[in-house]
Amino acid sequence: MDAGIPDKLYFKIGEVARLTSLRPSILRYWETEFSALQPQKSRTGQRLYSRKELDIVVDIKRLLYVEKLTIEGARRVLSRRVTRAGDSEAAADPQNTDILQVIREVKDDLKKIRDSL
Repeated sequence: MDAGIPDKLYFKIGEVARLTSLRPSILRYWETEFSALQPQKSRTGQRLYSRKELDIVVDIKRLLYVEKLTIEGARRVLSRRVTRAGDSEAAADPQNTDILQVIREVKDDLKKIRDSL
């Protein structure tokens, strides 16, 4: 997908629409349906998509138009990817691993308390 994409940090909605062959109204609708897609807005209210968000748009388009998933199905696939990416980032940082262990222990303790009530 990098072929043909200008080397920029942010893209306006019209640029994203042109690069992905989607209408801007579709992109605005997807913002309401996919929490991973939250472009920043400039002082004038112009949507500014990062390269990461552009990749998400391409993924959503592939899931909906090529794989023929529903919006809900595409949402589930994207959330699983985000969860896996978060797990791999946590595994890469030992401090995050310690934090996750503490969270798991607290969660287990809370379940025990709930079950005893």
